[in-house]
Amino acid sequence: MLTKKQLDLLEFIHNRLKKEGVPPSFDEMKVALDLRSKSGIHRLITALEERGFIRRLAHRARAIEIIRLPETLGGNNAPVGFSPRVIQGGYQPSSAKSPANIEPTQIMAVELPVMGRIAAGVPIEAISQVSHQVAVPNSMLSTAGQHYALEVRGDSMIEAGINDGDVVVIRETTVADNGDIVVALIEGQEATLKRFHRQGGSIALEAANPAYETRVYPENKVKVQGRLVGLIRTY
Repeated sequence: MLTKKQLDLLEFIHNRLKKEGVPPSFDEMKVALDLRSKSGIHRLITALEERGFIRRLAHRARAIEIIRLPETLGGNNAPVGFSPRVIQGGYQPSSAKSPANIEPTQIMAVELPVMGRIAAGVPIEAISQVSHQVAVPNSMLSTAGQHYALEVRGDSMIEAGINDGDVVVIRETTVADNGDIVVALIEGQEATLKRFHRQGGSIALEAANPAYETRVYPENKVKVQGRLVGLIRTY
């Protein structure tokens, strides 16, 4: 049985994953649960992991997977179909034994090319050169399509949990649904990471930071090059 705070935190993470594709930061969780410090969040995260509701992925910084939901959140103890997403805050992999109903999972990783830097702010020149490789857990990748990674520059997506210096994992696609966070190529020259919205014959590229205005372009000026599926953060 979960305490009210544990249940509130699990619900908050679950709803943010459904809405944003990435979990909230520890600061956001602290505010949402009205806690005074992030240490309380660490304790709640550990408790949820020990009870088999989430799994933190060792060897890949700050990644978390929701395994199941309680009935009060619409779950039936069956695994939840989320890919693991990155979560802020330092932690040490838990030494607690896994619950009996959770089978140990071997984490497999693949090397993805980091295709340079992508602007989360004012668009920068289009990226096209591989700068290095990054190891990404298989569970972070979808089964369809090719993937690549980009290093984020700028702060316009901070309220979506994407910070300057993060590495975003992108699935190649030329289509997107409203609300998706995408890599958009503008007029064949500039690339940016923004939330996608189609408005009639126009495309709106929306920041997740009130300091940045939504930019609207004619549909033929914007080409979607991929959709966000994961995030890697190092300290």
